[in-house]
Amino acid sequence: MTTLAGPATDVFGSTTLRRWNTVCRVLFALLAVGVVATNRPGGSTYAALALLGGVVLCYAVVQRFPDHPFVRPQVYLSVLVVALGGLAYLRGNYAALFMVTLPHYWMFGQTPRTSMAFLGLATAGTLVGCVLREDGWSAEFFSETVVSTLIVVAVGVLIGLWARSVVAQSEERARLIDELERTQAQLSEAHQRQGAADERERMAREIHDTLAQGFASIIVLAEAARAGLDPASGRSERQLRSIEATARENLAEARELVGSAQGPGPGRMAAGSVAQTLRRTVERFAEDTGLVVEAELEDLACDQQTRIALLRCTQESLANVRKHARATTVGVVLARHAAGVELEVTDDGTGFVVEDSAGFGLDGMRKRLAELGGRLTVTSSVGDGTRVLASVPLPSPASEESGAGA
Repeated sequence: MTTLAGPATDVFGSTTLRRWNTVCRVLFALLAVGVVATNRPGGSTYAALALLGGVVLCYAVVQRFPDHPFVRPQVYLSVLVVALGGLAYLRGNYAALFMVTLPHYWMFGQTPRTSMAFLGLATAGTLVGCVLREDGWSAEFFSETVVSTLIVVAVGVLIGLWARSVVAQSEERARLIDELERTQAQLSEAHQRQGAADERERMAREIHDTLAQGFASIIVLAEAARAGLDPASGRSERQLRSIEATARENLAEARELVGSAQGPGPGRMAAGSVAQTLRRTVERFAEDTGLVVEAELEDLACDQQTRIALLRCTQESLANVRKHARATTVGVVLARHAAGVELEVTDDGTGFVVEDSAGFGLDGMRKRLAELGGRLTVTSSVGDGTRVLASVPLPSPASEESGAGA
């Protein structure tokens, strides 16, 4: 059932409601002036002002606390009924108050039945007050008071019912508009997901047709070059083996990326050990650079996206050590903590001022980890080496076991 009460804030906008309240205050003030101007000072005038003051006070409370559980609009309507009957008995401009407050029955009535009931009580109260004032019925009283009052009430009922139907239609339109907006948002989100899936598929084709093919060619060329080398040239053979191994690893990663670009799935997101992947990268780095690498890699399982993120952070950190650090010792630690997995890469190199670094590598690592809910912390100073800490949240072992059991 449509509600117009205090509900009144559900019907009118805040600006319209403020204007309506301002108008009501002005009309109440004019009614008070009219009571004073049209009646001589005395007990009846003071009683009429008291009744009008009670109506104004109740209206102000309902207006100030529309959602308070102890402030009921029915209380205000009850006070209004009593005030109308009392003003009719005291000759206190009850007709003007009736006209001013006629919309209130529809604003503060919870249902049409409630509004009609209070309007009927107000009508009966004014008529009873008038009868008591006139000491009985008369033809003049019936024609001037009863008929005019009933006409006003009938017009008010018709206007109120019409207003409720308009409000109900407005609320229905608002509901339909809200549903339409939600549907449009869902459709836009679906289009975005489809666009992202199409872009992943396009990137997968590009990786397959360019990088993967290039790595495969490098492997073939490295194998052919190593087969034609003089066995005595050990350094060249080691370099070619390193090229071949690196190309094979990158080819495997490219193929994995091609599979993951088609979207998440049970086969593509299968858990695996990231330690083995990082160990190959660290060993290759130590072999190529001759640096001392101390690695502590905990054998833990994580999804493919996390595995790739940790691998890229390791590769980028070791590449920075190779190019800039001039270090002699490098440390790589992979461990699981309560909040997730942490990868720490340290070196004893020259260090740098982190705030002055504008490289693409660190920014790329931060963004990659942020996509997984992780973060990157870089600590360094000139002459004291560098510490890179990457943290990624992971499900707890208990939740993984419960998920596997399910």
